[in-house]
Amino acid sequence: MKKRSTYFNLWIILTVITVTINYAFAAAITSQDTTVLLRKSKSVKSSYLKTGLPFSTRPMSPQKIDDNGDLWFLSANDSHKNAEIATDPMVQLLFQSSHHSGFLNVYGIAEITEDKAIIDELWDPLLKVWFTEGKDDPRISVIKISPTQGYYWDNKHGDAIAFVKMVAGAVIGKTLDDSIEGALKA
Repeated sequence: MKKRSTYFNLWIILTVITVTINYAFAAAITSQDTTVLLRKSKSVKSSYLKTGLPFSTRPMSPQKIDDNGDLWFLSANDSHKNAEIATDPMVQLLFQSSHHSGFLNVYGIAEITEDKAIIDELWDPLLKVWFTEGKDDPRISVIKISPTQGYYWDNKHGDAIAFVKMVAGAVIGKTLDDSIEGALKA
């Protein structure tokens, strides 16, 4: 039982350090980084939104990414994610556009609103699956995530060339790296 307690205490310490670091970077990302964020995330149709500790992650599809790089989602106001955001607005989004490229990790600050004008703007009829009363469903809320930092991994020359390099590398037994990565700084 002593080991479990030691590991648990270590987990708590690492969690506090992680949360402290995330809050230290809670500032707007630069406009150049916003351009990279927009380019990378527009090709992705879904992401994973992480809130709180212990980690709580669920798939979410952004309804919009605006010119500032803010990501907009529709969510049920009675959902666990909304409750977690109300407790701690620091969130993480994980994106992946294909099996071998287009990875994006974004930290940000989430805020929740029930502004009907924003709901009207973001509404998609397919969302009626979750909001049976349509865009006037009283359960709809908007989650706006303002990125504070992030990191991306991609390939330099597109998926086709990256695939050819991967196959060639496998045949000759060498790594033919076509990757590019970079930080989106606060």
